[in-house]
Amino acid sequence: MEFSGAPILVQSIAQQDVKSVVPPQYIQPPENRPIKPSTENATDHQIPTLDLATDSDSNLLRDEIRRACTDWGAFHVVNHGVPISLLDEIRKLGSFFFEDLPMAERLRYACDSNSPASEGYGSRMLVAANDSVLDWRDYFDHHTFPLSRRLPSKWPHFPSNYREVVEEYSDQIKLLAQKILGLISTSLGLSSSFIEDAMGELYQNITISYYPSCPQPELTLGLQSHSDMGFITLLIQDNVAGLQVSKDGEWVTVDPVSHAILVILGDQTEIITNGIYKSSQHRAITNASKPRLSVAAFHDPAKTTTVTPAFKPQRYHQVLYGDYVSSWYTKGPNGKRNIDALLI
Repeated sequence: MEFSGAPILVQSIAQQDVKSVVPPQYIQPPENRPIKPSTENATDHQIPTLDLATDSDSNLLRDEIRRACTDWGAFHVVNHGVPISLLDEIRKLGSFFFEDLPMAERLRYACDSNSPASEGYGSRMLVAANDSVLDWRDYFDHHTFPLSRRLPSKWPHFPSNYREVVEEYSDQIKLLAQKILGLISTSLGLSSSFIEDAMGELYQNITISYYPSCPQPELTLGLQSHSDMGFITLLIQDNVAGLQVSKDGEWVTVDPVSHAILVILGDQTEIITNGIYKSSQHRAITNASKPRLSVAAFHDPAKTTTVTPAFKPQRYHQVLYGDYVSSWYTKGPNGKRNIDALLI
């Protein structure tokens, strides 16, 4: 089912009467398909959880940050300072938009399907020529920082507090991102403002992703394997597991932790730390019984910013962020091949 001015939306496919098979454009090649969910996570690996209330013991927290960033490139944080009620509220907004708002109303906010990463409601993020296998996901992307990009008129009108909640969440999650970037900097012996200063003006997008239940989860991915382009992503999940991170050649399912926020290091953090800390390769799997929702806040530099390793000898070429973004969207994610191309 295709709607004028919008891409094919996964939710509309999932809601059709015939649910026994998925369309061929969503079937991953055999080497990318997930193992059956019952055996997918046959490992004792568990992503670390850091308590930010321990910041009174700066040495302990710095050591924990260093281990998590070195070993995983991702970790949960608790006692993070973002109001629990706000986490619940933004998840409710996402559920309302995707599950309660009529499709005709949702389509009022459809993004430009021919323009990568345009703001609004959509399904396909890459340019068509390099996006032959599609993700089993719909999303709503909000441009939230700098404030000059924040145009609430492009966001849904319902429920009545939608725009207020997104703005408050944007402000709160930015403060947390700045705090964590400071902790990452000091854990490497740099000044607390080093990474944030290198970013220049901070750009933030908030993307609510919705993964409908899928009749053939063994053939599909909600989000194909990739590492994020920017510096840091802060993500919350609902109570349905589906996010996986790569660890020692295995895919580890990140079980939702109530009211925790997942920190995911992006490629620019790997570059600026000269590979001491690694960006997290991750993906989303689907399931046949329940939809899943997540909210990701991406924190990136301006496209005019050049990112350079902070340590010598350099293991990565410096990169103009705008060029890196263009490459990511035209070549596609495919694991970590974009950052691997910058290795010296």
